[in-house]
Amino acid sequence: HASERSCLLRELHRFESIAIAQEKLEVAPPSPGQLRHVFFHNALPFVGFGFLDNAIMIAAGTQIELSIGVVLGISTMAGAALGNLVSDLAGLGLAGYVEALASRLGLSIPDLTPKQADMWQTRLSAHLGKAIGVTIGCILGMFPLLFFGDEEEKLEEKN
Repeated sequence: HASERSCLLRELHRFESIAIAQEKLEVAPPSPGQLRHVFFHNALPFVGFGFLDNAIMIAAGTQIELSIGVVLGISTMAGAALGNLVSDLAGLGLAGYVEALASRLGLSIPDLTPKQADMWQTRLSAHLGKAIGVTIGCILGMFPLLFFGDEEEKLEEKN
């Protein structure tokens, strides 16, 4: 929307003017509290991404293997690859919703200067947050496996 674009442009100009003004100043590295804030700000949405990605991939891959896979005779890995395709396509559509939900949970943007935002400590904290968040999300997203063991055993008994 036009109002969102103008708000974003104002914030970018403000951020740029702060960056220019602080280019001449020596800035202290972010505090441990700020780094924790950066970590959680990055981790939270990635828990959602990992959860959705794994849950959709497992559910779709299993259904593809049990339906199309049986008819076409594709391997389990081909079913998993097609499930991953479905999951990736769903992720494209769901990304905005995950980010909106994460922002609604009240985790504000860390208050850092442009120089602090570009420091190695901040980048490391952000990357660790994303990596740990997606790991936790993927582990939680494995929950569909709890339901598929019985179905596969029933199919084997019928054959």
